[in-house]
Amino acid sequence: MAGHIQDRWYKTTTTPGGETARVKTDRHGTGMRYRARYVGPDGTEKSKSFPDRQKRLAEQWLTHIEADMSRGQYIDPTAGRATFRQYGEKWLAAQTTDMTTRTTVEVQLRRHAFPYLGTRPLGSFQPGHIREWISELERVLPAASYRRVIFASVSAVLSAAVDDGHLPKNPCKANSVRAPRSAAPRVQPWSVERTFAVQAALPGRYQAMVDVGGGVGLRQGEIFGLPDDHVDYESGWLHVSVQVKVVNGHLVFAPPKGRKERDVPLAGRVSRALRQHRIDFPPVDVTLPWLRPDGPPVTKRLFFSLPSGGAVRRTDFNTRVWKPALAAAGVIPEPKVGERYDSAREHGMHALRHFYASVLLDAGENIKALSHYLGHTDPGFTLRTYTHLMPSSEGRTRKAVDSVYEAADSAPDGPQTARGE
Repeated sequence: MAGHIQDRWYKTTTTPGGETARVKTDRHGTGMRYRARYVGPDGTEKSKSFPDRQKRLAEQWLTHIEADMSRGQYIDPTAGRATFRQYGEKWLAAQTTDMTTRTTVEVQLRRHAFPYLGTRPLGSFQPGHIREWISELERVLPAASYRRVIFASVSAVLSAAVDDGHLPKNPCKANSVRAPRSAAPRVQPWSVERTFAVQAALPGRYQAMVDVGGGVGLRQGEIFGLPDDHVDYESGWLHVSVQVKVVNGHLVFAPPKGRKERDVPLAGRVSRALRQHRIDFPPVDVTLPWLRPDGPPVTKRLFFSLPSGGAVRRTDFNTRVWKPALAAAGVIPEPKVGERYDSAREHGMHALRHFYASVLLDAGENIKALSHYLGHTDPGFTLRTYTHLMPSSEGRTRKAVDSVYEAADSAPDGPQTARGE
């Protein structure tokens, strides 16, 4: 047995005659009687107290501790007393991901996890607690995709707690727990008419953004952060290595999403549009910190900028420039006096990337190449997102099978002959 049981109500003494005897202690009849004690793997003594008449329970507890140690499943009881909020805040402080990701995860935990799970000790977590929390999330958050992201963040915290010895297993991974499912809507790319209608509705200094988004497939932040010297008009390539991001309310330069630098083919018409934009609105030098607000300053000669010369901020651009252009092109309705424009999530600048993908797939480009041009880490993600935009695939299948039958029909011993035998 790991450790021993101490009886606090009695102690063993030696009588003057040299015999041993059990005598009552000063604590007899008060408080917990039995104290189960053992030395943990870290070399420190651990203990747990039990009331009178429960010595057998104390022995069973020590036996359980010994079994956990032998199986390598031992959890320090004191570690399990840390609450989810206490551990979650330490976990957040130790993250080494980029600051934007850390800020996003912190907001998710503070708004949607800590208020419900924050006071619960880690060692007390059961799958039922997670199921109840997911049910509450469904009540307050209608977007299943966002619930799934929050669930993943909570699961990451609990997985780290398992690794650190605070609980034996992650309750989020129990068979009875169903992670929120998000049915991603099928991408419906814009038509050519809509794309160029929105471009025409934009102010002149921003119209070439449509050429970069719809003709090269850049993300919004990559468009805002496109340096002038990354466009090679002679060779017909555009290099993507930087974007403009918002971190804690401040604009910063950062690598592309997933740090996926890439070179994308530059079509002749897009090249001419960018050359003309460069003449009409010469690039300007913009200095921003790198990666984080207190990062080292970096200067880029940006292709797109504000009339005042600064970098374009996503939220301001979307509200003051993009949505008015959508309304002018008939994509979203004009707001009534005193009201805001409708939410245009599916019609954000990301729609230009979908347009770009649809154009390439319709022209027969393969998924692997498209995935690289879009900066996706996994070609499988590209396939899952855009497979329905490959209308010619079923036509090719029919044609391939028909060609086999046609070839067989023309042979003297083809299918017609076989059926007649």
